[in-house]
Amino acid sequence: MAFPEVVKTQAFARSGGRCECKRQAHPDHPSGACAKLLSRLTAEYHHITAQSVGGSDGLSNCEVLCHPCHALTPSYGR
Repeated sequence: MAFPEVVKTQAFARSGGRCECKRQAHPDHPSGACAKLLSRLTAEYHHITAQSVGGSDGLSNCEVLCHPCHALTPSYGR
């Protein structure tokens, strides 16, 4: 299931409109953080803990990512 719109709105506001990815393994940000500027149209929303292992659709389990960072997450597209 996808995040409800209210959660997406809250997550986008929390992020300040920037990618929240802090994965050091991503080649686009070896320093450990991405922080690309996003719009509501380009932002993607990722479950930190996958739903398949009990992750919720709540704000605490939602991170705002740019497409390149989201595509590099192990669970992208599942």
